[in-house]
Amino acid sequence: MSLFTTIAPITITCHNRLAPYLEQEIKALGFELKETFVTGVKLEGTLNDCIRLNLNLRCASQVLYSLLSFEAHHADDVYRELQDCPWEDIIPEDGYFSITSNVQNDSINNSMFANLRVKDAIVDRMRECTGKRPETGADLNGAVIHLFWKNDEAEVFIDSSGESLARHGYRKIPGRAPMLEALAAATIMASRWDGSSPFINPMCGSGTLAIEAALYATNTRPGIFRSNYAFMHLNGYDARVYQKEMDRLRKQIKQLPHEAKIIASDYSNQAIANAQQNAKAAGVGYLIEFKECDFALTPVPEGKPGVFFINPEYGERLGDVAELEITYGRIGTYMKQKCGGYFGYVFTGNLDLAKKIGLKPKRRIEFFTSTIDCRLFEYELYSGSRRTDHKESE
Repeated sequence: MSLFTTIAPITITCHNRLAPYLEQEIKALGFELKETFVTGVKLEGTLNDCIRLNLNLRCASQVLYSLLSFEAHHADDVYRELQDCPWEDIIPEDGYFSITSNVQNDSINNSMFANLRVKDAIVDRMRECTGKRPETGADLNGAVIHLFWKNDEAEVFIDSSGESLARHGYRKIPGRAPMLEALAAATIMASRWDGSSPFINPMCGSGTLAIEAALYATNTRPGIFRSNYAFMHLNGYDARVYQKEMDRLRKQIKQLPHEAKIIASDYSNQAIANAQQNAKAAGVGYLIEFKECDFALTPVPEGKPGVFFINPEYGERLGDVAELEITYGRIGTYMKQKCGGYFGYVFTGNLDLAKKIGLKPKRRIEFFTSTIDCRLFEYELYSGSRRTDHKESE
């Protein structure tokens, strides 16, 4: 029986605090969730379902298809259990595979040893059954097997993704301290932007937020930018299933609404050049108006109000804090004076600097970037005489 048509548990992982947005995406695709946890979700489906999930999800990291669960006290227990698995039906004998793992067991002080025992079990089984063995290595460009082992409970998955889905594949020039594509997509989903009104992104850096906004508004999925997934290197893979989903992705792309002007600015000409190249690689360069200017000179379209979204430096990796206090104050002034009727969003990992904005946030939405605890602050920027210059208090 082919795993591509066999229903089994599927775990989809994501970066910390992205699970609510990953859950929205999966439900929109018509899947029923069994569980949502801090760094992912669980559902049931086939490896063919994993193909669709891999191509469509903006906020995911890996799509893991469960093969077997068992009790394991030592690495030799893992080896014995995996030797009984019919790997010759899963991995081509002349193929290539890699092992990844997440191990928390007292008997293991180096996860590479656990990986080695998984590799040995697969290779020994296949050599015994076929007289041949596939190649192995660290590069995730073939089949990928993932071991999750916590305490005495172990589960082995087919990682159908391979390289992380959190990097969407279009960004050729990352620039300084770039925002992860999956995080950028999630913050846009967390905002009130409807995809049919202006999206203003000063301090755009490598352009990730503006590009993700353009992809979101045109319903362009990450699968468009990638041609290799781990599921392609398994026995039973039918390229027609993949091609059908790719055709669906291309057909569902829509035109950017006329009022959805996307404007990205940065004072650095190199940043603008990099962002333009990244946008071109994503196929949305013609949809974004780039400006080389101080953020306070970024034009704000009149008419239908939209979203102002800025990701300033916050002193953890870049920027002098004293200078940034002035910058954050200027951001607040700009939003108050120039963005009436808009919703303003400031993404930062420095809550003290956020207080310098001088406006009272309507929401504080929690995120992480790397290991830095961050907030997406939402400001409702009223037009007219209503006061918005309250001091923020945590």
